[in-house]
Amino acid sequence: MGLGYLRLVDDRELLEATQRLSKSLTAGDLDHTLSRITAAAVEVLPEVEFASITVKHSDGRLETIAPTDELLWGVDAAQYELLEGPCYEAATDSVHVLSPDLASDPRFPRYAASAVAAGIAAQAGLRLFDAPKSQGALNLYSKTVGSFEDLGAIGALFTHQSAMAIEYAREIHNLQDALRTRRTIGQAIGILMERYTLTDERAFAFLARLSQHGNVKLNRISEELVAGTERLGEERLTNN
Repeated sequence: MGLGYLRLVDDRELLEATQRLSKSLTAGDLDHTLSRITAAAVEVLPEVEFASITVKHSDGRLETIAPTDELLWGVDAAQYELLEGPCYEAATDSVHVLSPDLASDPRFPRYAASAVAAGIAAQAGLRLFDAPKSQGALNLYSKTVGSFEDLGAIGALFTHQSAMAIEYAREIHNLQDALRTRRTIGQAIGILMERYTLTDERAFAFLARLSQHGNVKLNRISEELVAGTERLGEERLTNN
């Protein structure tokens, strides 16, 4: 059996994994996307029995997102508390961390004891994204010693497509936020125009001055104005 045949088999497996991954990572909001990534990791990647995502926030806080099994809440928390383990390393320092045999891995002596006691024998941490205010890693778990010795091209492909899905979900989220902000500012301008008989330009200038003098963002000023007007309307209806 020649190298050409083996290479062809590898290429076919990679193609099949790519197709399965594309079907698994459906478009949606950020929470949906993160949940689909961990579910797809179990479905698509070889030897993966459980998966979760660790997010490191700008304040240094570590958070587990979208675990595929309740077991992972405790397993991930142990890594955060001990400041060691593949998922901790991947979220805070290294890009990819593989540990095919946790019990004999000298890098994580304290965490390994906790993981093995929970039934985890092998683990991989793969960096998913680096954002201005956060970092994220995909955590892969197996009960079988020797798993994840070579994730190779499939692992790299998975993290690449997952990162693209996260970026797309973030763009949608930012766009939705921008549309909500624009709509709220428009409502606030309309309220000022009606209340003080102003043109839209003068109403916007008035909002801008309030924002500047109070050192409060324009959308926050607008939200407060709209909310106050709605409360006043409700009170009038109740009194009548």
